[in-house]
Amino acid sequence: MCGIMGYTGYRQALPLLLEGLKRLEYRGYDSAGVAVLESNGIFLKKKAGKLAVLESCLNGCQPAGVVGIGHTRWATHGVPCDRNAHPHLDCRGELAVVHNGIIENYISLRAELSGNGHRFLSETDTEVLPHLLEEIYQGDLLASLLALLPRLHGSYAMAVMSLREPGRLLVARRDSPLVLGLGKGENFLASDIPALLPYTRRILVMEDGEVAELWPDGVKIYDASGRQLTREAFPVEWDAAAAEKAPYPHFMLKEIHEQPRTLRDTLRGRMEGGRVLLPELDGAATYLRQCRRLFITACGTAFHAGLVGKYLIEKLVRLPVEVDIASEFRYRDLLLQPHDVVVVISQSGETADTLAALRLARNLGAKVLAITNVLGSSVAREADWVLYTWAGPEIAVASTKAYTAQVLLIALLSLHLAELRGTLSPSEVTGLAQEIDLLPERVAQVLRQEAEVASLAQRLKEHEHCFFIGRGMDWAVAAEGALKLKEISYIHAETYPAGELKHGTLALITEGVPVVALATQLSLLEKMLSNIKEVKARGAWVLAVTADGEEVAEEVDACLRLPPGDPLFLPVVAVVPLQLLAYHVAVARGCDVDQPRNLAKSVTVE
Repeated sequence: MCGIMGYTGYRQALPLLLEGLKRLEYRGYDSAGVAVLESNGIFLKKKAGKLAVLESCLNGCQPAGVVGIGHTRWATHGVPCDRNAHPHLDCRGELAVVHNGIIENYISLRAELSGNGHRFLSETDTEVLPHLLEEIYQGDLLASLLALLPRLHGSYAMAVMSLREPGRLLVARRDSPLVLGLGKGENFLASDIPALLPYTRRILVMEDGEVAELWPDGVKIYDASGRQLTREAFPVEWDAAAAEKAPYPHFMLKEIHEQPRTLRDTLRGRMEGGRVLLPELDGAATYLRQCRRLFITACGTAFHAGLVGKYLIEKLVRLPVEVDIASEFRYRDLLLQPHDVVVVISQSGETADTLAALRLARNLGAKVLAITNVLGSSVAREADWVLYTWAGPEIAVASTKAYTAQVLLIALLSLHLAELRGTLSPSEVTGLAQEIDLLPERVAQVLRQEAEVASLAQRLKEHEHCFFIGRGMDWAVAAEGALKLKEISYIHAETYPAGELKHGTLALITEGVPVVALATQLSLLEKMLSNIKEVKARGAWVLAVTADGEEVAEEVDACLRLPPGDPLFLPVVAVVPLQLLAYHVAVARGCDVDQPRNLAKSVTVE
């Protein structure tokens, strides 16, 4: 992994490849490379580091070719270096391959190929692909690729080109995303839609097990047996400018400030007259009424949204909820029963562990409800029911607007289930729906406190450790706040349910250590104040996030006040100052905010 761009058409390929890869930089990467078909060979250039390093090495070079593939790599097999960067070539230099995913049986394949005299130049699993194709290739790239794929174990989105078949690109996909863009006299391929928006809005999403061939004048899709398939392109309605960060210095800050709009977009058409409308679930009503238990599974930020969802659903629907990290969900002895529902949450809809959890749940007979941000994604296609968060493209690796949209949608789902199952009266549903309707404006109010948050960030920037505490839903929000701080500022941040402090964690509280205390749940406020006093007594510097006001402010060193609202839905609001805090701390420390080290936006390998 992580980003793929390809082109075949009438224009010079190199500038298009570089521009497309730049639009995929948000996915995170540590090296980059391009390969362009010229009349007398394959022009290849690849370098460790950012695209700017690759461009400086090109030094204005313009290979005369109208077909090419490019890649940004996030290291899985082999350290980030020039030789491990993609694309990779066969021994003759006639075949070029880029690949996302992991070839799990590459060791045995590499040993076999080495025994046959093939020379390997990298440590990667990907390099077995051009050499395997070299063994098979007899002048028909499609037939060769179809013969190759059954030998591979693992995941892949790959693009292949041959010096002997100019104008033709071949692609294949299993468990890693790949989209095709349809133009006039030219066609494109990429890992994600934003790379294609400047050139076309007609998109084909490849599905698992499919192979496609691209020529300047057309695209054909085949199944694994080589049978041609019929697929309709769909129009992308995003404005291409939605993927540009101006006038903000970073995509992350832009996306934090987009949250009032994305919340309104996610609400649009889903509430009317105090009622929650989720027409996507009309066909699921009988099953959801009979549901006896919900499982929520996700990774990272989406998992934290699921933690909030557990509290909401159990409170409002009186339905037992289990929340599990997707990478662990797969390896439990799951006790799924008839009428259990599994909810999977994924911003990209391509998260490998979440997708595997979905497939396991369906294989065990459970119904699956997906919450995702990407139309046509694997999660969306394979779930029984789908709820979309209309957050638009999220470019920064650290998720912000996708998270708040996920929590909002879970809140709507909770009210929908409560009405469906009769656990709340119509008037109670109406009252809570009105509270949800106010969330975009309340988030906007918090964003107006950014200067105050930026000032507090100066207090945290010199520390290497920070603690986040909370109770109930505040603990779930604190977990997301800590994740934001550590993933973009590289400060070690830990989250604890505040009541657990006395069971060992207090040993880590020393003079001056920052503690961020969330205190938005009124029913737990007295307990939370006691926990704040515990860390203050050990010398901690405490920043509180609260809607209470003076009672909390008197006990802490600094206080960020939220607009008042029903505590059930304050997690959508309370996370925003934590996002801003992480952002401004990272900026103050000189970190790469949009592309933090070692991380990728879409995690498509296990």
